[in-house]
Amino acid sequence: MTTPMKRRASNLLLDWKNSQRSRKPLLLNGARQVGKTWLLQHFAQQNYENHIHISLDSNTRIASYFDDDITPARIITLLEAEFRQNITPGKTLVIFDEIQSCERALTSLKYFAEDAPEYHITAAGSLLGVAINRERYSFPVGQVQMLNLHPMDFEEYLTARDETLLLEAIQEGFQHKKPLLPGLHQKAIERYREYLVTGGMPAVVAAFREGTPFFDLPLLQEQILGNYSADMAKYASPSETVKIRACFNSLPAQLGKDNHKFQYRVVRKGGSAAIYAEAIEWLVLAGVVNRCQKTEQGLQPVTTHVDPGSFKLYHLDTGLLSAQTGVRQSDILTGTPQHFQGALAENYVAQQLVARSNQLYYWTSNNTAEVDFVLQSQAGVTAIEVKSGGNTHSKSLRQFINRYSPERAIRLSLKPFGSGGDLQAVPLYAAFCL
Repeated sequence: MTTPMKRRASNLLLDWKNSQRSRKPLLLNGARQVGKTWLLQHFAQQNYENHIHISLDSNTRIASYFDDDITPARIITLLEAEFRQNITPGKTLVIFDEIQSCERALTSLKYFAEDAPEYHITAAGSLLGVAINRERYSFPVGQVQMLNLHPMDFEEYLTARDETLLLEAIQEGFQHKKPLLPGLHQKAIERYREYLVTGGMPAVVAAFREGTPFFDLPLLQEQILGNYSADMAKYASPSETVKIRACFNSLPAQLGKDNHKFQYRVVRKGGSAAIYAEAIEWLVLAGVVNRCQKTEQGLQPVTTHVDPGSFKLYHLDTGLLSAQTGVRQSDILTGTPQHFQGALAENYVAQQLVARSNQLYYWTSNNTAEVDFVLQSQAGVTAIEVKSGGNTHSKSLRQFINRYSPERAIRLSLKPFGSGGDLQAVPLYAAFCL
């Protein structure tokens, strides 16, 4: 019997529930189908006596409750009458789902924070970034606790695959810089390659662990991609939709280049920032791509050295990227060298880093050297180079180390844990530990 799906965000929700004085309505943001609804409902079932779930996108009648008076007392009374159950502070969780479709419901969170903080109110939205960027939306700044949810990272994937012992071995190996036993190392590589195919979308992971074969997974992934395409038409004008889809559909070609920097001419001949900048911003706000900006220096603070005109775009989920690209699953699963191998590995690392709330940057030096990821934290700068194949020569990373002396310099590859002076070797399967 498989264990229930677990998300690290559940611990953050529990902290929110127990924060008596500082608790505000919780707003769960994330791209469509990353598991927001399941997470809130599962959390409610585990930690509350009862809960009320309202999809404001499909239940237009309840959404109309917010047309006029949105004081908490009135809303609570109407919901109790609608669902025929008491909403008791501390014992009932209220879930406003797809809240981006109801502006007044989003505004009401402010009044719950100010006038009725005793109620446990949560909300979820799949296109909040896009919706609140519109002029007509009034976002309750400072009156909600924001939590971003991403696709399952590799740690969560291993938990879903009942690989707890392997997960613990990876974490211990990272902590002590100690290679895993050869058998465990090989098994971890196999699970990593599986993840490149499945990705971290909960519906896909659940289907796979319940027995759906690899070759059927693209059907699920294409459905998700189709939903994203439908959202583009729903939440953008027809002319904007064409540009958004063109940029999104160009991701495989963008990442398939030797230089992964986003180039407008790859979208369309003669393309420019003037034509596509807003479309890219839409994709970023919607959470379906992760932007990695170029930094011209490897010094703290990295943000002050960003070149806004140079960036890379990574897919939010490597499994969806694999499906969108059409790369052969057998090549990925066996590690057969293929053209897109490096792009998948880089996208995978970006996904792991974003899941841990890292802002992504990369560094180049006159187009002669490039470090794939540069991270900034209170501890200092971390430089990361990604190697998907057998070649682990780190000329660019060495140049970065010599020039900037970062706090950490890490080479990700399929080789075991190790350390050589100022360079730490970390297997790709341990990227979530960074």
